[in-house]
Parts: sequence; C-alpha cells; structure tokens
Amino acid sequence: MNRRAWFLFLVVSVLWGIPYFLIKIAIEDLSPLLVVFGRVAIAALVLLPIAAARGSLASLRGRMGPVIVLAFVHILGPFLLITHGETHISSSLTGLLIAVEPVAIALLMARTERLTRIRVAGLVLGFGGVALLVGLDLSGDRLGLLGAGMVLVAAISYAVATMLVQRRLSDVPTESLVGATTGITALALLPFTAFALPTQPVRTEAWASLAVLGLFCTALALLAFYQLIGQVGSTRAGLVTYVNPVVAVLLGVALLDEHFGLSTIAGFALVAAGCWLSTRPVPVAPLPVPSAAMAGERAV
Repeated sequence: MNRRAWFLFLVVSVLWGIPYFLIKIAIEDLSPLLVVFGRVAIAALVLLPIAAARGSLASLRGRMGPVIVLAFVHILGPFLLITHGETHISSSLTGLLIAVEPVAIALLMARTERLTRIRVAGLVLGFGGVALLVGLDLSGDRLGLLGAGMVLVAAISYAVATMLVQRRLSDVPTESLVGATTGITALALLPFTAFALPTQPVRTEAWASLAVLGLFCTALALLAFYQLIGQVGSTRAGLVTYVNPVVAVLLGVALLDEHFGLSTIAGFALVAAGCWLSTRPVPVAPLPVPSAAMAGERAV
C-alpha cells in the first residue's frame, strides 16, 4: 500500500470509528430509523449536486442495476440490521461480529487473491486484537441469538458490497456512486420516516451529531472507502473494520473516561500487527527459465 492508500485507510478508520459515540447521542432524542434516514439524506443532498456540477452523473447510465444492489447491501440493509440487532446484544459483541468482514472478504476472494500463511496470520491476529479491545461480553436479551445473526448478516453484506465495488463499479466517480446509493437509500426509507418523527423537543447535540454522521461518517467516509477499494482492492480495504474499534476505544477513553489497561494496549498491538501482515504483497512465483535443451529445440 502506498502513502495515499494508507492515508485513505486512516481517514476511513477514524470516520467509521466515531459513529458509535455520535449515534449514542443522536438516538437519545431521535429514533434509529430517523438517524439512518437523516445521515443518508444529508450525504445525498451534499454529493448529488457536486456530481451534477462535475458532470459525472452520466457515468451511472446503464449501471443502475449494480448501483441499486450496492445501496441495499452496503447501506440500507446493514444499517437497519445493525441498528435493530444491537438492541438485543451488547455493543462489544456487535463490534466483534462486524470485524468478521475482512475474513469474509478473504474467503470470498480466495480464488482470485491467494490466501498466504502470512495473510491468514494477519487476519487471525487482527481479529484477536478486536476481541481484546471490545471484550467478550456475550450478554443479551431473549432475542440475543437473533440480534447476533442480524449483525453477522450485516458484516457479510458489507463484504459482498466491497467486492461489488471492486468488480463492477470501480470506474464510477465516487461522488456519483456515493450520492446515488445514499439517495436511493433515503428514498427507500422516506415513506417510513413519517412514523418515526420525534414527538418531544430535540436537543441541539442530537441534531449536531446527526449532521456530523451525514457529512463526515457517511458522505466523506464512503468517498474515501470507495477510493481505497480502487487503490488496494477489497481484501485490504475491508481491514478498516479492525481499526474502527481502536478509534472507538480511544474516544471512549478521552471523552467518557473509560478504562485503559494492558488488554487495551495488547489489543492495539495485535490490530496493528494484523493489518501490517494482511497488507503484505503476495509473492509472485518466478517464471520458469527455459533450459538449454528447450532453447535448442526452439532454435531448430
């Protein structure tokens, strides 16, 4: 990975690490459905005019089939599954299940991107680091198994979406792709938002959190993520889900005075080692050198 790829990787990791904190603030006054609708609607309202001004919306012509699929498997489906799944399980288990994404991508891409021992070791170390950071709190209500299943399906959906971008939509300008997918998601949710409007006064902090979620954690983060996929492929791009918990933990320590101990340091180290090993280039086998006898036969 070059410097630009590492920069995009860090940007996405940070922008997708802070929503955990912002969503907690927003859902105190707003329903989960309204939060999902608000963040995608804000992203679409910002990006679609930019794409129109650049003339890049024309690149979507003839590609709306995959774009609609991407909107459902990368935004609408996972956002709703995680939001409802997390009401039945702990946030730590949610983070651990979402970290399955890089493993799912690696398995789905095994035919085209060879899984070396070093890369497998990196995936295992990174997942272990996430487990140390988020803990192993398996508690939940009587529908905990259903909630865990919903989050796991969301993680696999993220993996499929990442591959879809690489294989079918990597040549579409990112502002058009993100604007279209968030716009489609907002339109799909619009009929249901009338039943989710707040009935009590909403604090300024909740609206501000929603604005940051839409502008930065959705619009900017997806722009950077799709560019990252184009730079390094889906397998390496998916590793951001290993780093997201690192950002979330640091925010918790800095803003919420949460515990910072040896397990946290060990988790950071394992995630860093896992990402470094998983991004190593796959060694290419040298081409066979023709023997002198073969060379003589060709000469004849």
